[in-house]
Amino acid sequence: MEGEKWVLMVTAKTPTNIAVIKYWGKRDETLILPINDSISVTLDPNHLCTTTTVSVSPSFPHDRMWLNAKEISLQGGRFQSCLREIRARAQDVEDEKKGIKIKKEDWQKLHLHIASYNNFPTAAGLASSAAGLACLVFSLAKLMNLKEDNSQLSAIARQGSGSACRSLYGGFVKWTMGKEENGSDSLAVQLADEKHWDELVIIIAVVCAQQKETSSTSGMRDTVETSALIKHRAKEVVPKRIVQMEEAIQNRDFSSFARLACTDSNQFHAVCLDTYPPIFYMNDTSHRIISCVEKWNRAEGTPQVAYTFDAGPNAVMIARNRKTAALLLQRLLYNFPPQSDTALDSYIIGDKSILGDAGIKDIKDVEALPPPPEIKDNMPTQKSKGDVSYFICTRPGGGPVVMSDETLALLDPLTGLPK
Repeated sequence: MEGEKWVLMVTAKTPTNIAVIKYWGKRDETLILPINDSISVTLDPNHLCTTTTVSVSPSFPHDRMWLNAKEISLQGGRFQSCLREIRARAQDVEDEKKGIKIKKEDWQKLHLHIASYNNFPTAAGLASSAAGLACLVFSLAKLMNLKEDNSQLSAIARQGSGSACRSLYGGFVKWTMGKEENGSDSLAVQLADEKHWDELVIIIAVVCAQQKETSSTSGMRDTVETSALIKHRAKEVVPKRIVQMEEAIQNRDFSSFARLACTDSNQFHAVCLDTYPPIFYMNDTSHRIISCVEKWNRAEGTPQVAYTFDAGPNAVMIARNRKTAALLLQRLLYNFPPQSDTALDSYIIGDKSILGDAGIKDIKDVEALPPPPEIKDNMPTQKSKGDVSYFICTRPGGGPVVMSDETLALLDPLTGLPK
């Protein structure tokens, strides 16, 4: 193999996921073992995903990684944990077309080039690290011909980023906290695939695409050390909610699903406030979105929309069907219209067909929107231009896939460097 000139590559696409029963707090910092189970919805990878190309060559002098076209350090313990775990499980690989043979023991001395790209904001509370680490583990597992299934791979991805374990499946996913000291039983299982409840529509308000002030890692550590509420949440509240949420998903019971998702999100942020010093992930715009959804749900007498906020100000809203999603979009655009110089096309991204359902073709239609019926005549409506960067319309989606089209690779097939 010495002196040979070849590059072997795999490119994969992995979705992000949004927890509807939250993970917050670890019982083991190194292995990333959570203090409670969590449940998430995987989002359509066409709208929110990480694409990663991994490559190996005897000509690479050391491991290198690029994220969104910028080189980043691979020295972090979490990257190293994932790389170590995967190299230890690597198998023989043969590429007959290229005449390449790699013996499993060779993987320990071969170096990797990794390029990763997120099609949504990084570190803004949209689970970019979850999609990123899941994609890294999934693509390396394919490159090194691992025999492990996605559930076993999820235990490796978990050591890079806790929520990453849930991105190894599409649809509705549960991360079981596990009891073992070594974390072998702390892994993801699929509760239902994306087709099980495919009428749901998801609208995300990207409130602020900057990086957040408190990272999830340090936030969780502070909460576990200082919050009295977190112990009660993990021991008493979440176990019951997990059972109820599994039932709601299985029965496609939207009312129960929405109530559980909203109350769990609210409690997660209450725990952040109960941390000392307090952590504020939501802002005034986040609170106004909650108010907008709650008023509508109350006026209808039954939940139309669920909301959930991760460790950031962005609102993830889940509508019971397309008709409801169109009404939700009208309300959101009425309350949070784009700035005058913003094109509607860049303000609503993802599945733009919902604009058609909402009867909106251009900015004039947004300006002509009537106030929602639940806003009483005597209440002044405060419209907020510029408080939302943009909206993403999406739906529950499938799990990670290998991209067979080599032109979609992020690395050059000859040099293994970014294109």
